[in-house]
Amino acid sequence: MSTKIQLSLISVALLSSLYAQDVTLEPITITSATKTKQSIKDVTSNVNIITSEEIEEKHYKTVAEALNSISGISFTSNGGLGKSTSIRVRGFDSKRVLVMIDGIRYNDLTGLSGAPFEHLIISDIEQIEVVKGAQSGIWGADATAGVINIITKSAKKGLHGFINGEYGSFDTMKYGGGVSYKADNYYIKASVEKVDTNGFSAQAPRGEDIDNYEKDGYRNTTSNIKFGFNIDEKNKVDLSHTIINAHNEYDGYNNPDAKNTSRTNDTFSSIKFNHIDSFNEIDIYASKSKFDRDYPQGWTKEFDGEVYEYGIKSNISYDEKDFITLGVDYKTFEYKNDLKEKYNNKAIFVTNSNEFNCPLGGKMIVTESLRYDRFSKFENKTTGKLGIKRVITNDLFVSANYGTAYNTPTIYNLYNPTYGNENLTPENTKSYDISIGYKSLTVTYFNSKIEDMIDYYDPDGWGGVPGQYKNLEGTTKLKGLEVEYSVNINEDILVTSSYTYLNAKNNDNEKLARRPKDTFKLSADYYGFTNLHLGINGEYIGSRYNDDDSQGEQTGKYTVVNMVANYDINKNLLIYVKIDNLFDKYYQVVDGYSTAPLSGYIGFKATF
Repeated sequence: MSTKIQLSLISVALLSSLYAQDVTLEPITITSATKTKQSIKDVTSNVNIITSEEIEEKHYKTVAEALNSISGISFTSNGGLGKSTSIRVRGFDSKRVLVMIDGIRYNDLTGLSGAPFEHLIISDIEQIEVVKGAQSGIWGADATAGVINIITKSAKKGLHGFINGEYGSFDTMKYGGGVSYKADNYYIKASVEKVDTNGFSAQAPRGEDIDNYEKDGYRNTTSNIKFGFNIDEKNKVDLSHTIINAHNEYDGYNNPDAKNTSRTNDTFSSIKFNHIDSFNEIDIYASKSKFDRDYPQGWTKEFDGEVYEYGIKSNISYDEKDFITLGVDYKTFEYKNDLKEKYNNKAIFVTNSNEFNCPLGGKMIVTESLRYDRFSKFENKTTGKLGIKRVITNDLFVSANYGTAYNTPTIYNLYNPTYGNENLTPENTKSYDISIGYKSLTVTYFNSKIEDMIDYYDPDGWGGVPGQYKNLEGTTKLKGLEVEYSVNINEDILVTSSYTYLNAKNNDNEKLARRPKDTFKLSADYYGFTNLHLGINGEYIGSRYNDDDSQGEQTGKYTVVNMVANYDINKNLLIYVKIDNLFDKYYQVVDGYSTAPLSGYIGFKATF
């Protein structure tokens, strides 16, 4: 896109900040920040919420696409739908972010990249909670950069249902439906969402047309069922089961016409008993995450792993806004294929939160968390988090958070016959952030340091003797600035914008690869027409290189704009049109891997 268009996007955001009115937000609650349901206004941590209304207005296809709308988050993908995707939170990559579906662990212990975001399509989601900063003091391992919890919709009283469909570029079809019934003493809910696309070539040399190479398709069926019943007015049981079944076509290394395929069949199940009385609320829970994927071509073959988690948690309110949460949990991690390795983790945790009235007006919220983890494979870990939020007036606040965190090696890191290293130890992180907010403007400075970072080390540069995974000496540093602003210019126009500056350097003080130095995001929505919503959103990616130390191809310095139009035929039927990459910008987020050109989609959603 031309420099003129880029400047136009920035100018709109600046003008909106000068001439806008305040945004009125509905009360939102979050559970991922403290393992306890809280109003977002009472949480000290940096939190972003993606609501079901936003998801349905913008018609995101994938969770990665939705997350990319948030400040401090970027992503890279090795091609189109279904291709390997990495989300980065404040410069940390996916394996340092704990991802959950309805509280069930989604991080894949058998791989290298943490949560497989490429298979997370948007399917009947109520909200996505994003908690930034070190969270191991609450959640344990792999919450170094934060926590992402994807919460599916719950049943509503009576009988309800929906069907939806979408068709567009690359012969892409997205369709699904769901039904739920809730009575006084029980509920049941089921949904299924399917995506099927012929796609485009996952790889194409820089500057070449993707139509010159074979297409790499993708199919995904995501289904979810929830069931619950009340034993009595104080006790209830909830069950959840999610299945992600996917088939992907992809290109082998430096081979755009390769015809490789992979299969994924992952399941996530949980059962929870909940008791509420005048003294406390108790949850007793068990969950299972099963990862089953197969790469028939090459040496990677089949991967099959399981994570079991059992726990008990008690939340005690000892004043109107004061509470303490304490509990224990037990996890087992098992690789069930050729390696057949297993280890376990026992933990105890506590979080305390207090609200104080201040003599000069306003209030202060202080939250402390402490967690002790004992591993059968690694050294034991004690981590913590402290958060303080000073609400000066209804419009003005200041907050600060400090936390320690750690990441454990995956079983693949430890035991791979060629590259594994059984002597690996967990990496350690210290992180803090400081925020100031006034009305709808929030500015945050963040700073993190990683010691003993786990990475692949090859002194010969892929030549001679193979390298292996090691704990690197030195400190990896990630710091930067986030600015978020949301405003109603008038009663019909809503504008949201954000800017992120990131300075990410490895243990050799070299800039980390594939992380943009500057990111600017802008979204504008118009509601002035009866039953019609028009939206446009744009993203500018600043300087970004494919390799460390600003080496390799420049994969940044571009702007992409998308638009959507929603029309409510009646209260039960919506139709929409969506256009991605409106100005047909050519770019690559990973050198040699394709991105979608100008593409369009039309769809509907019917509810009853």
